[in-house]
Amino acid sequence: MTIASILQKRWSKWLLALLFWTLIGLSFASQFYSSAAKAGLEVTWKRAVIYALGDWYVFALLSIPVIQLARRFHFEAGRWGISLAVHVLGSIAFSMAYMVLRAGIGSWQSGATFPDAFRPLLAKTWFFNLLVYWVIVVVSYAFQYYRRYRERELRALELEKRLAQAKLQALQMQLNPHFLFNTLHSISSLMHKDVEAADRMIVRLSDLLRAALESSDTQEIELQEELDFLRRYLEIEQTRLGDRLTVKMEIAPETLRARVPNLILQPLVENAIRHGIEPRARPGRIELRAQRKDGTLALEVRDNGIGIKVGEQFDEGVGLSNTRARLRGLYGDAHQFQLRAADGGGLLIEMRIPFNA
Repeated sequence: MTIASILQKRWSKWLLALLFWTLIGLSFASQFYSSAAKAGLEVTWKRAVIYALGDWYVFALLSIPVIQLARRFHFEAGRWGISLAVHVLGSIAFSMAYMVLRAGIGSWQSGATFPDAFRPLLAKTWFFNLLVYWVIVVVSYAFQYYRRYRERELRALELEKRLAQAKLQALQMQLNPHFLFNTLHSISSLMHKDVEAADRMIVRLSDLLRAALESSDTQEIELQEELDFLRRYLEIEQTRLGDRLTVKMEIAPETLRARVPNLILQPLVENAIRHGIEPRARPGRIELRAQRKDGTLALEVRDNGIGIKVGEQFDEGVGLSNTRARLRGLYGDAHQFQLRAADGGGLLIEMRIPFNA
């Protein structure tokens, strides 16, 4: 059970309030006891506690209507005059009520008459009671403003969260049509060469789109699910390219349960096929690695294609640019994403995200 849930319970609020006033009473009892001892007066600790708690429990009782007034009459623009008048009258009534109640308790405890108990209180506590009233009002306002501030802060965080989710979903929605158009173009090209292969691609594309739609509302999935989706995509590409495409996966077993952004690997592999392997006539290879490094999930997509030429301006396109944006939206500065020339030729895409399983 969290602290917030405890504070929301009415009984706990009353208990905390009682504890607060009791601590104040005990602190005044200690001061009264030590002052009496220095003055040579015979005051026991028990008597000091009873006297002090009698004072502050009366204040505790009277604080309830004061807090209600403070909640209703705020010192806001256009209401200063009314609120000030109400609280001035309230402070006078508060002081009078304290003296009446305290005198009644005092006369009952000591056996003195009510007037005899009331007169000393009028002389000694009138202004102090007014001060206590205004302290209660100020503290009540402070708690109200803090609660409103927290509510606004939580609403702002919720709005930011929803906005970030909307942006990420928009980026993900851009990837799905992009992938679909490229795949349909491949099927169209294959129809003139191998009708049966094109038919198989259509069936696999149907399965792939069904899997994509089922997880379209999910921002993060397990790496195992992402790899299953990627394998469906690679089946389509290998049907189209045949022996020209070889795929090798080195996936550390402990990474399979790690959470990754949904549809994060497919655009990286698609980029390797479209820009690295497909433009060349000779066979190509794609290597995919996943391992855990220093509390992060390290993912690599490597191809042996044409790579990046020295001094060439590399156009990332929709897939890679959206991948950057999604990673930035999900992880902020807690991620790495870079492209560089791979050793031995080709392109290497390296990505690191927090390891969450």
